[in-house]
Amino acid sequence: MPAATTPHRPSRLRARLAAALAAAALAAPLAAAAQGAAAARAGANLDVLHYSVRVEPDIAGKTLRGQVSIRLALRAEGAQQLEFDAGELEIEKVSERGRALVFEKVEQRLRVRLPQPGKSGERHEIDVVYRGAPRYGLEFHPERSEVYTIFSTSQWLVCIDAPSERASLDLTLTVPSGLKAVGNGRLVSKSALGGRRDSYRWRQDQPMPSYVYGFAAGRYNEAGGTGENGELRFLSAELEGPQLRKLFADSADMLRFFGRRAGIRYRGTYSQVLVAKTIGQELDGFALLSEAYGREVLEKPEAQGLIAHELAHQWWGNMVTNRDWGQFWLNEGFANFMAAAYLEHRFGEAAYRERVDGWKRRVDKLRESGKDHALVYANWNKPTADDRAVVYQKGAYVLHLLREELGERAFWRGVRTYTRAYYGHSVTSADLRQVMERASGRDLSAFFARWVDGAEPAPAMPSRPDPAK
Repeated sequence: MPAATTPHRPSRLRARLAAALAAAALAAPLAAAAQGAAAARAGANLDVLHYSVRVEPDIAGKTLRGQVSIRLALRAEGAQQLEFDAGELEIEKVSERGRALVFEKVEQRLRVRLPQPGKSGERHEIDVVYRGAPRYGLEFHPERSEVYTIFSTSQWLVCIDAPSERASLDLTLTVPSGLKAVGNGRLVSKSALGGRRDSYRWRQDQPMPSYVYGFAAGRYNEAGGTGENGELRFLSAELEGPQLRKLFADSADMLRFFGRRAGIRYRGTYSQVLVAKTIGQELDGFALLSEAYGREVLEKPEAQGLIAHELAHQWWGNMVTNRDWGQFWLNEGFANFMAAAYLEHRFGEAAYRERVDGWKRRVDKLRESGKDHALVYANWNKPTADDRAVVYQKGAYVLHLLREELGERAFWRGVRTYTRAYYGHSVTSADLRQVMERASGRDLSAFFARWVDGAEPAPAMPSRPDPAK
């Protein structure tokens, strides 16, 4: 997801990143905007274990057809009605083992009724056939023969949007022959079909939240490299191989840096794809960035903060995930901070301080306008630009302050312990506090009360002299 605005960059990049902030609410899937009590979310009475998905987008027609088998276990005794997030998709059929099930589409939810109440722990596999013409969630660019996902998974896949719901994934994508494609997990097969179509199939065995599912396909040029523990792929419709290798020259170093800070090395293929337009998005195993941003980094390598931000999400966001969108700062504040830490490693302390100064100015502006807010939100409904600044920039600034509070050894020991302890799980701010307290031997209740759970009041305005006196 996009990094927050940083001052002192070229004006084009500042404008682009400002626009990213303005649109970054989409980073929390739109179907989650109606979030209320935990019990009200789709899928509260079930645990999705695995999605097996087949999707065929029509790039020229800007539509798609798909089917998904959802393997799940019931969480509640007597559960009979199951709900899934389904965006604006049109549901054609729902069945289990070939037997049609009663269903209805209510707003952006698919409600499925089992033939009889189930028992807690009972397994089911629900098959859904659907189609749609997504207005968002899937980007079509026929002029480039390109299609790619963008944030709102339930606009192209019937699923559970909640970030705490993790499942493995088998994804098959059918596209016109001649296109290159990337998707989640390892590539299992690529096969030619009739009608000048190719089928790509990926398998992701590590359970992941659905908002990091996705794919991209287009007439891409490709270059590659080697990371510590896997292949690197760089793709673009506009840039050639030598330009791609120059643009992503630091990707292997970023993987090493973040792996050492996390205490867990990245394993497997990592792809970086330049697409027609995007504010930047991380997915499991790859990132989408815009062609325009790629050209800017070629001109000014110090502008690669967004590359680092999205790559950092492979640990902080994808694997250590906010439990709900009210704890979103644990994804975005962390990725922003870790990107700055990488720039410090790569370009020196001045590059890091430039980021910190920018965060502080934004936090000061929030305070002065009375828009400061606790990092933890009761809900994340229709966030404003100021709310997003709290999550992205204040979140990163608070981690910087915690680093100064604890010192280098204790802080980074805490980051490693936190990442290892919750790798593959969802977290809250309380989890971070407990780990940092153990790592430092310090009581951090006052720090978290002030910076995480509270908000600084606006400074008092000086009283205006009474002209009558």
